[in-house]
Amino acid sequence: MMKKKSVSARKASLVLFLCQMISALDVPLDLSQPPTITQQSPKDYIVDPRENIVIQCEAKGKPPPSFSWTRNGTHFDIDKDAQVTMKPNSGTLVINIMNGGKAEAYEGVYQCTARNERGAAISNNIVIRPSRSPLWTKEKLEPNHVREGDSLVLHCRPPVGLPPPIIFWMDNAFQRLPQSERVSQGLNGDLYFSNVQPEDTREDYICYARFNHTQTIQQKQPISVKVFSMDSLNDTIAANLSDTDIFGAKPVTERQPVLLTPTGSTSTKVELRGNVLLLECIAAGLPTPVIRWIKEGGELPANRTFFENFKKTLKIIDVSEADSGNYKCIARNRLGSAHHVISVTVKAAPYWITAPRNLVLSPGEDGTLICRANGNPKPNISWLANGVPIAIAPEDPSRKVDGDTIIFSHVQERSSSVYQCNASNEYGYLLANAFVNVLAEPPRILTPANKLYQVIADSPALLDCAYFGSPKPEIEWFKGVKGSILRGNEYVFHDNGTLEIPVAQKDSTGTYTCVARNELGKIQNEVHLEVKDPTMIIKQPEYKVIQRYGQVSFECVIKHDSTLLPTIIWLKDNDELPDDERFLVGKDNLTIMNVTDKDDGTYTCIVNTTLDSVSASAVLTVVARPNPPFDLELTGQLERSVELSWIPGDENNSPITNFVIEYEDGLHEPGVWHYQTEVPGTQTTVQLKLSPYVNYSFRVIAVNEIGRSQPSEPSEQYLTKSANPDENPSNVQGIGSEPDNLVITWESLKGFQSNGPGLQYKVSWRQKDVDDEWTSVIVANVSKYIVSGTPTFVPYEIKVQALNDLGYAPEPSEVIGHSGEDLPMVAPGNVQVHVINSTLAKVHWDTVPLKTVRGHLQGYKVYYWKVQSLSIRSRRHVEKKILTFRGNKTFGMLPGLEPYSSYKLNVRVVNGKGEGPASPDKVFKTPEGVPSSPSFLRITNPTLDSLTLEWGSPTHPNGVLTSYILKFQPINNTHELGPLVEIRIPANESSLILKNLNYSTRYKFYFNAQTSVGSGSQITEEAITIMDEGKMAMASRQVDIATQGWFIGLMCAVALLILILLIVCFIRRNKGGKYPVKEKEDAHADPEIQPMKEDDGTFGEYSDAEDHKPLKKGSRTPSDRTVKKEDSDDSLVDYGEGVNGQFNEDGSFIGQYSGKKEKEPAEGNESSEAPSPVNAMNSFV
Repeated sequence: MMKKKSVSARKASLVLFLCQMISALDVPLDLSQPPTITQQSPKDYIVDPRENIVIQCEAKGKPPPSFSWTRNGTHFDIDKDAQVTMKPNSGTLVINIMNGGKAEAYEGVYQCTARNERGAAISNNIVIRPSRSPLWTKEKLEPNHVREGDSLVLHCRPPVGLPPPIIFWMDNAFQRLPQSERVSQGLNGDLYFSNVQPEDTREDYICYARFNHTQTIQQKQPISVKVFSMDSLNDTIAANLSDTDIFGAKPVTERQPVLLTPTGSTSTKVELRGNVLLLECIAAGLPTPVIRWIKEGGELPANRTFFENFKKTLKIIDVSEADSGNYKCIARNRLGSAHHVISVTVKAAPYWITAPRNLVLSPGEDGTLICRANGNPKPNISWLANGVPIAIAPEDPSRKVDGDTIIFSHVQERSSSVYQCNASNEYGYLLANAFVNVLAEPPRILTPANKLYQVIADSPALLDCAYFGSPKPEIEWFKGVKGSILRGNEYVFHDNGTLEIPVAQKDSTGTYTCVARNELGKIQNEVHLEVKDPTMIIKQPEYKVIQRYGQVSFECVIKHDSTLLPTIIWLKDNDELPDDERFLVGKDNLTIMNVTDKDDGTYTCIVNTTLDSVSASAVLTVVARPNPPFDLELTGQLERSVELSWIPGDENNSPITNFVIEYEDGLHEPGVWHYQTEVPGTQTTVQLKLSPYVNYSFRVIAVNEIGRSQPSEPSEQYLTKSANPDENPSNVQGIGSEPDNLVITWESLKGFQSNGPGLQYKVSWRQKDVDDEWTSVIVANVSKYIVSGTPTFVPYEIKVQALNDLGYAPEPSEVIGHSGEDLPMVAPGNVQVHVINSTLAKVHWDTVPLKTVRGHLQGYKVYYWKVQSLSIRSRRHVEKKILTFRGNKTFGMLPGLEPYSSYKLNVRVVNGKGEGPASPDKVFKTPEGVPSSPSFLRITNPTLDSLTLEWGSPTHPNGVLTSYILKFQPINNTHELGPLVEIRIPANESSLILKNLNYSTRYKFYFNAQTSVGSGSQITEEAITIMDEGKMAMASRQVDIATQGWFIGLMCAVALLILILLIVCFIRRNKGGKYPVKEKEDAHADPEIQPMKEDDGTFGEYSDAEDHKPLKKGSRTPSDRTVKKEDSDDSLVDYGEGVNGQFNEDGSFIGQYSGKKEKEPAEGNESSEAPSPVNAMNSFV
């Protein structure tokens, strides 16, 4: 928010206007004028008797006035009293008390008179009284013996002082006695107890009276109070106290309210207008009554009503006659109520309606002095002239007294005088001096010439023209050197000469001329006005929420008039910033480093110039994790529950969302805290469920959006009683570790779950589906028991029950377990193999009888291995592979087989103990597949038109090779591929000489083997034929020519010509024209390099019968000219389980087994059918 700190326009105008009206009536001091009292002491003047008495009386006038005093109505001759002096050029008296004088001797009513040749002014009647702080009278105070529940009043009765003392109650240690609704101090200083309690017993109730004028404190003797309960009242005390003293031997009973002060049902109160009205009601009763105030027939005045002393005192400030009426106080408790009505009458000492004001007249003028005052009762108005009642004052034919008004007609210079108006009633008086000064003076302008006024745009401008003259001059204003007189609604002309421009704009800037004239003359004065741009905060500080120890910045970017120098001040909570190096004040920001909780508050940026002030504020909220709760208390302790309550710690400006309750078991796990429960942040009590035989301690953690508080201090410990276990062990299992045993395991109960000492377990078992009795054994606090001598893999019913010294837990539920497993006895039968393709086979078998498994059936394992390759008659190391099929499966898939090979396999059943015997080996063969790539391809013996190719047979023929396929194509200098040529080579060949090739040409070769199934992976290679020697010689000569200067110049000219043609072409293209290069090229193209269509008998696109994929364009072999064979990417990880892969539930394999091939070579720019090698060479350029 942003606000203007300067006084508002209208208020500024009014204040300045009033000030200048007063100054306009002041007569310049160089002119004759009657005296005017400028300073005097208060009417009721209480002085310190230890210090000198100074009675002030200052006045001005021309000639300077002389002073005299009266005391108690008679002349006070100060020359006859050595202790009294008057200050030079002043009427102030100094009575020397510190050098032997006594203040009491100078008590009385004093009045000062200031006189010169034009009249006499008098001061108020000043009553001088020395302050008094008398001592308490000695008195014997008897102890107060009071029955519990009764009311009591301890009287203070301070000595009468001047002014009255301030009363308060303290003890011997000078500590104020605590007050409350039950115990409080009345307006008269007495201490009231609505009902006494045993804790009120003490012997040092001391009333103190503080006299501020003398800075002294008087102390009353201590008062003793003893509160007795009738239950403890013994015979000795009863014998020493009368029935009246102890109010009868009745038990403490509740009582309805009775008013202690004021007494009776009604009372009256008179207060003067403008004072503070204090009304009091204090009541006795048990329970302590509550006080309420109302005004009969009306409402308590808003904004002026306050309640003090626990609502026992009604306070109304600045009372007026409208506050008169009946005020009722009502004291109430649950047994009843009491009330008292106070009738308030507001009287009024005289107060001004119109005070007389100085009157300056020229000879022959008329005028009036008006003196109007009000009060209750209405005051009497009387006039004095030069301090003498006007009835006995010298006659003046120009004046006429008409009640509260004096009328002057055709005054002359001798009419100058000072008149006093006295308005008085029984509650006080008012005295005012006003002179009539008769002068004949030409105009004067009191405002300095060429005074500069600066204001902010859109605010009022007040141009001063303070003047004096007699008769009163007329004032006119002009703007500029030759401007016309100012008139109209945009200006306000005040009686004191001030020109007001209510809303000054930038064009209001300029020179203004004030002209004052009367019949005796004329005078003028120039003043100057500058209108400035207002100061603005264009980027205000914003509300910030920051975590403790963070960093925060407030911005305050301003815009101001360039001729004004602003200053920026930062405040915190309307006070200066702390003197702390963490606060960094920049040019337009405030940064607070390492924020702490005490930095929380409102930060205000104040921008001041000489003309205006603006401010903007923002609130900083520092948030943090909450403080830990405290004062943990356990109540309502039961065997299985307890109520926990706590007091939340400071939430640190972030509301607490929830409380987490944790517990510690000091009996079983001391020092370890466990989660118990949590409750919403608005809850501070919780009912907690408990377990037997646990020594509980609790702590509470508060949580807000910032985080968790530190844990509270632990509560007191609470040990619950022992009981039978409530629950049995969990996760009971029966699994044999050997073929002839049963291992029973369980999860033991935790310490607090034992519910008592002596925790044990009763373990019971019996064979399932056999009519056997339960066998039981009681074991110590362990988690395992082994039963020996059991049949192999037999189901058992098992149960484990907890017990302690107090008894058993509830009957446990039964679980089924099995004794130990043994290896399966038989192998799967009827094993069959179905070969699906060259790399995949499916195996079938019959399940084994479950009885022969002798354990939990886990699945079947298929062992398979390659015996030999049918294409290469050589044995190799046998590597067996295993696939596991979970569950009671009867088939599975065998992936990753090698084509054209002989395999064996067998099948075994698996249980938890291990594998059973293997089935007889089953032999199967895989069909042919596509071969792998040739093992190598080498190109040797390059000539002008031939290359020699050598290769090795595939490492994995995967069948009987039928042939080799060779494809090749030329590559030009831009790496574009030419027509593709294909040659089929018999399978028994291992080399080939390619002839009729182009000289100095690079060729790319693609080579692969074939079986009856199809083509295998290919390898690629590149080679270059050698260059012709004749061509080389010509090239050499051309190089020689190229080094000649004329040839270089010719080439530069050609290049320049081409550049110009390109520029012309570009310009024509931008203009939308077409450069017909394409048409010309089409018209004169070389037929040998034209694309050839399929119907013309030209080369078509080569496609593999299997893949139908184009050859890759521009593919290369490695730089070492070797080709790596492409091995199969097949992996048994894609199938089955265990070491070699994973199968689906139905035994099918995941993924697809296939070999990867390099893409076929790409064709040239145009596709064609395969021509002869010679034609292919001749057609490529």
